[in-house]
Parts: sequence; C-alpha cells; structure tokens
Amino acid sequence: MANAEAAPAPQTADVMTTADGTPLKVSLARAVRKSKTKAALLVAPLLLFLVITFIVPIFEMLTRSVSNPEVATHLPRTSLALQQWDGNGVPSEEVFDALVQDLKDGRKSRTLGKVATRLNYEYSGARSTVMRSARRATRLDEPPYRDALIEIDKDWGNETLWRVIKRESSAYTAGYYLAAVDMEYTADGKIGKKPEDEQIYLSLFWRTVWMSILITFFTLLLGYPIAFLLATMPSKHSNLLMILVLLPFWTSLLVRTTTWIAMLQTQGVLNDMLVWIGLLSEDGRLQMMHNKIGTFVAMTHILLPFMILPLYSVMKTIPPSFMRAARSLGATGPVAFWRVYVPQTIPGIGAGGILVFILSIGYYITPALVGGQSGIFITNFIAYHMQTSLNWGLAAAIGSILLLLVLALYLIYNRLIGVDNMKLG
Repeated sequence: MANAEAAPAPQTADVMTTADGTPLKVSLARAVRKSKTKAALLVAPLLLFLVITFIVPIFEMLTRSVSNPEVATHLPRTSLALQQWDGNGVPSEEVFDALVQDLKDGRKSRTLGKVATRLNYEYSGARSTVMRSARRATRLDEPPYRDALIEIDKDWGNETLWRVIKRESSAYTAGYYLAAVDMEYTADGKIGKKPEDEQIYLSLFWRTVWMSILITFFTLLLGYPIAFLLATMPSKHSNLLMILVLLPFWTSLLVRTTTWIAMLQTQGVLNDMLVWIGLLSEDGRLQMMHNKIGTFVAMTHILLPFMILPLYSVMKTIPPSFMRAARSLGATGPVAFWRVYVPQTIPGIGAGGILVFILSIGYYITPALVGGQSGIFITNFIAYHMQTSLNWGLAAAIGSILLLLVLALYLIYNRLIGVDNMKLG
C-alpha cells in the first residue's frame, strides 16, 4: 500500500507533465516568460533613459516645427471671423470689431507680444502694427472700428496682412519649414522663393555637408597611418603614441579651439614662423582665422581621435601573417597592403567615417569661434534662433531637416557599404 501511494502520478502518452503534475509545455512557457520579464526589467532603466533624453526631445522638436497656436489662442474672435472672409479686399466691419475686442483683451492679459512676434515672422512690421493698435484701441469705445484702425495704422488696410492672419490662424503651419529652405508665402498666398539677398539657409546646409565630408576625408587621410603605426609598433612605443592620441580628450574643447585661434590668426604663431623663416613678408601674412580655413583646420584636429580609435581597434585584430603570406606569394609591399590589408580595415573606416561625419555636421562651438561669416555651419543658426531671436519654431524646423539629412546619408551609406561592415572593435 505504501509503495502504491509513493508512486508518481501517471503520465499519458500524449501529455508530458512535471513532478507536480503541471504540463511540461505550460511549465516551459512560464519559465520563458519569467526570464523575459527579468530581462525587460533589467533593460527598462536604459529604455526609460533613452525615451526621456532622446525620443521625447526629438518628438518635441518635430512638434514645435509645425505648431502654430499663437494667433488662434490670442486672437480667437478675429480668427473665427476671418473664416468667412474670401481673401479679397479688406475684411468687413465684423472682422474689425472682433480684432478690437481681441486687442483690448490681449493688452489686459499682456499676451499680444506672442502673437505680434509670430505675425512679424511672416509680415515685416506686423509687431509694431499690432502693439501700436492695441495701445490706441483702448480709446475706441464704440463701432465702427474699420476706418479708425486703418487711420491708426495703414497696414490694416493691406489685404496681405489679413491673409497672413487668416493663414496663421491654423493650429499647424508649414511656414517654419518654408523659411528653413529659403521659401515663403507670396502676397497672393502661393509658395515662392525668397529674394536672393535673403536666401541663407540652403547655402548653409550645403556648406555644412560638404565641409563635414571634407573634414571626414582628411581625418581618414591623417588618421589611417597613425592607426597603422599604433597597431604594428611594439607595445612600448605604441603606448606612448596612444597617450598622444588621447591627450586632446583631457583638454577642454574650448581650450583647444582658442589655442587654434592663437596659432592661426594674422599675428599668430604660424604666421610669425612663416615670416621669420622668410616664406612670407610682413604685409603678406595669411588670413587663416574667421573663415573656412580656420573651421576646417580646428575641426580636423579636434575630430581626428574619433577616426583613429575605430581604425586602431580593427587593425589590431588583423594578423601580421596575412601580409607575410601575400608577399611570400609574390605580391610587392604596396600591392599586398592595398589588396590584403586595406580591405580588412573597411569596417574601421566605415565606423570612423560615420562617427566623424555625424559629429562634424552637428558642431557649432568651433565654427562659431573660428569660422567667421564664411565658416559657420547651419547649427550656428539653430543656436542663434534658440538663444537670441527666440524663434524656436524655425530652429526646430532647421534641426528636423538636418536630422532627416543625416538619416538620408546614413541610408545611402548602408546601401553602398552596409552597416553590418561597420565595427568599433
């Protein structure tokens, strides 16, 4: 009887169970689910950090680049009344009555500055028109208001201004993106190019891209032999060279940039040396600061370690026996290097190139200090609109275009070379 009670539960031929009678399939699913939950909990802090510091800011930037609440929020009666206006001629007395009420309310609540600034982005002089009219509208006690407002400021008789107000009454706008690519709404409401003397952003985008590509190329040109020496020299020498490569990381970016200012300026160290050895006259000193040359030289030096380190990490894994085998089979040194060694360093070239290019296309401190008017990047205008003009919508639109540009170039790189070939070590 005791042996019968101690016997395990019978198992059918179709369903296997564990010792406690739970089906084996259910038990395995439960174990897998528990392991996945543990893994998710371990990753959750990092995921939350990425969402807060990366996803949310990008979403906020994309939202702000099309957000347009100022006119609809602070001129609500006018926005509603303009919905019935066909866009031709000066609006009716009903629209002017709504405008006067909005101006009076906005002056009391001190919110007219926001809508005036927003309209001024699209119509030059709109800020002074709105603020002046708001001050004098308090003296207007009863209608009609149309002639009185036009007498206060003649711009109220300009149908272009009213078209701008009606267009900007929408909660979303494409105006920031149009301004970011040197386009605008014309007087008749169509989209056209800005005058040539006002077109600045497209040329800045192009300058930022080609200079970033040039900086990437020259960091590769200078960094490749250094990385090769690091990977092939004896340890006692390569360690010293590695310290020299890493030394810039121990110095502030601002210090490194100001050092280049001291070296490259007209009365700087480099010009003084060229004059001293007789290559230049005192009146023929080179202008290498506050232009593209200053930006190019300073950024190439600053970003050079970011090219060397990925190259070194890949070169260090290449066995020296490959080159010896190629030479033993009849290849000369240059042929063996080009046909055997260089193809194996492609992952490091790709990693260093992507790293340097993305860093350089987003730089703004160094171009601001050494670039002058001809050497600044588009990122300097993003900083300007964020800190000085406070046109955050335009700054967000430029940043969004720059982000899409980087993503497009990344996809092209992936198509031509492949991100699978990119390695950091």
